[in-house]
Amino acid sequence: MLDLLLLISAFGLGFLHGLGGDHLMAIAALSMDGGDRTAAARRARALAVALRFAAGHALLLGCGAALIVLVGWSIPAHVERGGEMLGGALLIVMGVMTLQHLKRHTHDAHQHSHLPAMVGAAFAVSSLRAVVMLTPFGQPAAAQPLPLLLALIGIFAAGILTSMSLFGVALAGVLSTRALQRVGHGAGALVGVSSIVLGIAWVATA
Repeated sequence: MLDLLLLISAFGLGFLHGLGGDHLMAIAALSMDGGDRTAAARRARALAVALRFAAGHALLLGCGAALIVLVGWSIPAHVERGGEMLGGALLIVMGVMTLQHLKRHTHDAHQHSHLPAMVGAAFAVSSLRAVVMLTPFGQPAAAQPLPLLLALIGIFAAGILTSMSLFGVALAGVLSTRALQRVGHGAGALVGVSSIVLGIAWVATA
């Protein structure tokens, strides 16, 4: 019974982690492209970006945390801070790229199909230390059997995949609405500017 509660808790924590503001903003910014003119294209792009971002993030976070637990490493705080600054810098870059794409009406997003996964993996760096310090992943539960710890990390990653994928479905629905078509590039510009502002704030508070 205790193991089941731990697994449910790990899934819930992973689900909430996936809904972090920086993650959702990154997915939204990557989903914007001035070349996607049809509702179906925007919907397909948003869903694909969310799934790839989630896969990259969950894979690095899950495998990295599992490796750390297996070898008994500890991650210093400055690595976490560096990861936070990297995430903020990426938000700024993606915001600028979003504005440029909208201005130039480019359609090059699908030429970089691995970009969302790589960005998702980069965003996971700042979370590795927090994950392995969570009970029961960290020292407070050192007596827990290793298979259970690894299972909890896997379930945590599954929670991330679930929440980000659901956000992708919701975003895809929003991007395919007629109302958004009427707004046009204004929505994309808002996402780009918001990404830049959040990235600056992220770096400043890291």
